[in-house]
Amino acid sequence: MSSHPVNEPILNYAPGSEERKALKEEINRQMSEVIEIPCIINGKEIYTNNTVTQVIPHNHGHILANVHLAGRSEMKSACTSAVQAQSGWIDMGLEGRASIFERCADLLAGDWRMKVNAATMLNQSKTVFQAEIDAACELIDFWRFNAYYTRQFHDQFQPLVSPEGISNTTEIRPLEGFVLAITPFNFSSIAGNLPSAPALVGCTALWKPSRNSYYSNYMLMLLMMEAGLPPGVINFLPGSGAEITEVALSNPDFAGVHFTGSTTVFQGLWQRVAEALPGLKGYPRVVGETGGKDFVVAHPDCDRQGLLVALLRGAFEYQGQKCSAASRAYIPKSVWDAINGNLISEIKKIKMGDCNDFSNFMTAVIDKRAFEKITGYIGRAKKRECCEIVVGGGSDDSTGWFIEPTIIVTNNPQSESMVQEIFGPVLTVYVYEDNDFEDVLELCDKSSPYALTGSIFATSEENIQKAYEALRFTAGNFYINDKPTGAVVGQQPFGGARASGTNDKAGGPLNLLRWISPRSVKRANIPFHDWTYPFMDKN
Repeated sequence: MSSHPVNEPILNYAPGSEERKALKEEINRQMSEVIEIPCIINGKEIYTNNTVTQVIPHNHGHILANVHLAGRSEMKSACTSAVQAQSGWIDMGLEGRASIFERCADLLAGDWRMKVNAATMLNQSKTVFQAEIDAACELIDFWRFNAYYTRQFHDQFQPLVSPEGISNTTEIRPLEGFVLAITPFNFSSIAGNLPSAPALVGCTALWKPSRNSYYSNYMLMLLMMEAGLPPGVINFLPGSGAEITEVALSNPDFAGVHFTGSTTVFQGLWQRVAEALPGLKGYPRVVGETGGKDFVVAHPDCDRQGLLVALLRGAFEYQGQKCSAASRAYIPKSVWDAINGNLISEIKKIKMGDCNDFSNFMTAVIDKRAFEKITGYIGRAKKRECCEIVVGGGSDDSTGWFIEPTIIVTNNPQSESMVQEIFGPVLTVYVYEDNDFEDVLELCDKSSPYALTGSIFATSEENIQKAYEALRFTAGNFYINDKPTGAVVGQQPFGGARASGTNDKAGGPLNLLRWISPRSVKRANIPFHDWTYPFMDKN
């Protein structure tokens, strides 16, 4: 067994550093041009002339690209290309496939790092740190660790017993057919991983990127092609999610879907997969990570400064547009009385603006639709007697889609912003009586249909254990005395259950196993020549 990879070091982009200078230059270069983004099918660029623009969220008057959308004919062509490419892709063997994605990682760690980080900052409005830990480090880690995990499968899953004269083996085959990868806007790393993880084990893929990340995702597609990805293995299809789903499901070689996005969309997709079963060769794999209403629960004995930092970072980094973002908090009265003043004053220090200003902690939310949804939650909270906005609540969409970091305090633990996913810079706090800790744990468990991430803040092991047990099924990623965000590949494989997804744990081996269809092989070294059995003897 080979030694495992190490996580990619995070560059700090400090003033005067070479990486800061290089990134600034790349941001300016990308802002100086408007590019044409084609579909990529069977390794070829397809310009459909049915275009939409890609703008910068924090400067929505600035166009980054014209994106050529795939129609039905392009989607059908991509299905054909993916099916035809699989045989050669399998024949390349695991080592050949793994070496390509390891080259992807090396390119991203080297010459492509600034290009992809700059694209992510401009396209998804991320600060330099948020882009670095996502578009560079996490995706590098995905590619390197996925290759490592996959190399272990052959030895790990061989049969334990081969009787005398018999050789038993297990072939680690991919699924037969192509996987539809539907990716989110908020993480470039997830966008790159969803089509490439199934591809690593020998599947081929149709990649439907989010409408809000065409630009950065196209950069990743170009990177993979430069690394040697063969034509047809991953086909890049900006366009309608509903349409590509319909086309993919009408093809008998549809083998699975790898999804990150909203719970409602995923549930509808699952229903359509079920309806399509009679026309498919096999039973597709359905793997998804969806919504969250991620929590922080504090005990009266908690580290109060640690809690303050976790709330601020967990709720407001990347404008709360992480499926793991802290969105609801249950805080004892004694603790809230002690920290709320400092928390509010620290939040008021947060700078918000253009990602090219590295002093900004926040930038804009992703688009007008998100802006209107989030401000709608804030506006309704302002009108409710059970809610008080203690900091933030303002917004401005004149230049970019900016929303202030906002805290709502409520005396109703079932209030709208306490139980519904908002996906923006809004944290709702329910203040409870100090002696109600165990009741609050039950409340936390039952108040939301989601079970993605959550954290507990407590000092004594007894209280930590109480929370650990009471919240066993409330989060797929559980944090103790830390914010509920920031899962690292190879350290905290990521995923949740209940309405948050299938919990197949990206960043670990379990996700990769969903894309294989093993074959058991029995070889008789000396074939039987006598068809009779001893029990048939007369004596």
